[in-house]
Amino acid sequence: MIDKFIGITSENYPIPKMMKAWVLGDPNHLTLVDKPIEMPNKAEVLVRIDAVAICATDLDVISKGPPAMIQGGLPFNKNFTPGHEYMGTIVALGPSVDEFDIGDRVTVEIHSGCGQCKRCRMGMYTSCHNYGLNYGEVNKGHRANGFTTDGGFKQYAVNNINTLIKVPDHMSDEEATLVVTAGTTMYGLTELGGLIAGESIVVIGPGPIGLLGVAVAKALGAGPVILIGTRDSRLEIGKKLGADYVLNIKNEKDIVQSVKNIVGEKGVDYVVECAGTEQSLNDAIMMTNRGGKICLAAFPHESVKINIPHMVINNIYMYGIRGEGKSATHRAMQFMKEGRFDAKIVHTHTFNMDDLPKALRYARERIDGAIKIVIKPWG
Repeated sequence: MIDKFIGITSENYPIPKMMKAWVLGDPNHLTLVDKPIEMPNKAEVLVRIDAVAICATDLDVISKGPPAMIQGGLPFNKNFTPGHEYMGTIVALGPSVDEFDIGDRVTVEIHSGCGQCKRCRMGMYTSCHNYGLNYGEVNKGHRANGFTTDGGFKQYAVNNINTLIKVPDHMSDEEATLVVTAGTTMYGLTELGGLIAGESIVVIGPGPIGLLGVAVAKALGAGPVILIGTRDSRLEIGKKLGADYVLNIKNEKDIVQSVKNIVGEKGVDYVVECAGTEQSLNDAIMMTNRGGKICLAAFPHESVKINIPHMVINNIYMYGIRGEGKSATHRAMQFMKEGRFDAKIVHTHTFNMDDLPKALRYARERIDGAIKIVIKPWG
């Protein structure tokens, strides 16, 4: 918090003293309160949040805590506001900020690393070694809005300029909230995975990351792109986003063999695993070819047993992704800006700020075919 703000504001965007914000109390208990608005410091801007999407990780944070970490521990009863997939309008510039202007529409990355650890200096700021160290005597400067600092289920947020991506005029607020989702898969496939055009890929789990993973993989030239799931309605959306084949696991006797029937007995080059179950993880291992790669994009809620001997014998690589990294969101935005895929079809519902608990229930229970739900803080 700054004692005296020395940045730039505009009379076109008046900033109140207080804002509406949802605060996490006990697990699964949110309260709508008034919070003071923090003003930006050096290399920061104040964003008026115009739209924020609900991510499955938000549901985990609200019910279980991790991967959120507030003041070194669980986020409950610490005046913490969750939510991390948001976009908005810049309404104030911190001192010396000239990379953006007041009035710019921006979407945001979650993580602003400490900038000084080994991983941050490699561009892997989502793997910052000082994750969560942003308070008291251990303040290393790390921020991950919605995880280690206040997130987007409120009306204003401070963001480091390194987390901002400009939104083109023709892109809706709702679509702009999906850039981080697409960027997460982009990071997993390109920067970490090394995917090149012509390689085959399976995506397991047609949630938002899986569906946009199909779109990104297709836009990158992967082929064939195979989507596996249990809901025909979501598999149909996957087709619209570029899946060459869709497989409903409920209709397949042996999902591994079904994949090999498409790509050949050697197996697939890449798997993006977005289901996070023991069965799906082992299916991923068994359908991947020798030297292939498995990108883990889901958060299993419990420890699982996987076939390590098969991975070792066949030189299969398995790696996790924790959100976006190496500015992959900028590349995802460029794809979306150029219309390489239509992310809008993943957005299914919109709710007002006051209806966040209802929106979370829709997301958790997948009511009315909910996939990506967006909250409008000023509705």
